[in-house]
Amino acid sequence: MYLYNSLTRTKDEFIPNEPGKVSMYTCGPTVYHFAHIGNLRTYIMEDILDRYLRYAGYAVTRVMNITDVGHLTSDADTGEDKMLKGAKREHKTVMEIAKFYTDKFFEDCEALHIRRPEVVQPATECVEEFIRVIKSLIEKGYAYEAGGNIYFDTSKLEQYYVFNNFEEEDLAVGVREGVEEDGNKRNKADFVLWFTKSKFDDQELKWDSPWGVGYPGWHIECSCISMKNLGERLDIHCGGIDNAFPHHTNEIAQSEAYLGHKWCNWWVHVLHLNTNSGKMSKSKGEFLTLSLLASKGYDPMVYRFFCLQSHYRKSLVFSYENMDNAKVAYGKLISRIASLREEGEVDEAAFAELKASFVKAMDNDLNTSLAVTALYDVLKAKTNGATKLALLRDFDRVLCLDLLENAAKKRAEDAAVAEESKAADDPFVAWIEEQIEARRAAKASKNYAEADRIRAELLGKGVTLIDTKEGTTYRIGDAT
Repeated sequence: MYLYNSLTRTKDEFIPNEPGKVSMYTCGPTVYHFAHIGNLRTYIMEDILDRYLRYAGYAVTRVMNITDVGHLTSDADTGEDKMLKGAKREHKTVMEIAKFYTDKFFEDCEALHIRRPEVVQPATECVEEFIRVIKSLIEKGYAYEAGGNIYFDTSKLEQYYVFNNFEEEDLAVGVREGVEEDGNKRNKADFVLWFTKSKFDDQELKWDSPWGVGYPGWHIECSCISMKNLGERLDIHCGGIDNAFPHHTNEIAQSEAYLGHKWCNWWVHVLHLNTNSGKMSKSKGEFLTLSLLASKGYDPMVYRFFCLQSHYRKSLVFSYENMDNAKVAYGKLISRIASLREEGEVDEAAFAELKASFVKAMDNDLNTSLAVTALYDVLKAKTNGATKLALLRDFDRVLCLDLLENAAKKRAEDAAVAEESKAADDPFVAWIEEQIEARRAAKASKNYAEADRIRAELLGKGVTLIDTKEGTTYRIGDAT
């Protein structure tokens, strides 16, 4: 399996620290509002990675944080705490906001078949770990106190900008609207590890610390939650591309300064879901949520299918026209699968050949667009229904598009429509079907006299019953 590594900017063969086992960390939501579908694209693609690793035979332990304190409205550690902002907006406590939107996030995940990680850790449950690591960073000379806050000193690192070749002047404070310079910092790139009461006095969640009553910065949370649950050496860290700087950059800086060695081997970043006007966000344009899509008639599986048609390292453009196209394509795919029957035995040679195409696509940096193509290749293949259905069932362990489940529903719906149509067109046919069902019920209750009576009545009206292993059919017009 080859996986692109944002840290090395190369696609390399994935080799975990421990054979057969994978430790995986994914940045979770800041639970101050609903997740928008751009956020959910990232979680879908991370879910695909998780599922494919398991499909490939790895034992995966995945951890996700829940940011319920400390994430500011600016990536430069300035502005209002997002959780406090949400609480003010809805006139609730921060913890009420956190619980409500955490629950809503996982409802969206369930609808999209995104696996719940083995460990889901709210930041508010790990304050002792944050304080312990920050104390160690101060002792090691990587952190300092200024203006009542504790900052990480990026000048102590040999290399800080690890994901891109940033120049310091390109990251000057003030390049973003609403970002104000923090005069406490020794260097522009330094970031806050711990805020005290000297900042945001209206912050609801505060804890005692050696530096005063306060609360943690955003970046320290993920490092500590990962190390607490997955140890000192992490295989894969995932997140949206917008987290690469400064969040993931700061995670690496503080984690490796604390540990004294390399922390994470693979960094996997999912690119943005854009609208025609640019990057999707909660603050501009229509707030696109999964429930909004549902209200417009889009099944969650249609959105998942829409995401899988593009590679995770390519920006994806959302529009209702594109969603309509995905809805039509998904519906046609389900209809084609619904037409298949479990006929014959699985052809092992054909199964292996067609599966190899799927595996090749996924081994090539999770190329889900080619994996979807492999689905259609199965449908076009010159092999029997049993083989095709076995392959689709196998692929859907990773893609998780409810292919066979929705195909079964489609068959049932089509059969019901056909029955209704027959009954509407021909009352005599509807009466025959009712009598056959009544005879079946009589036989099931061992009322054979009634079953014989029904058969005789049908025969008298020119209807001959034919009992088979699959059920009872009939022939009209041949009563002899």
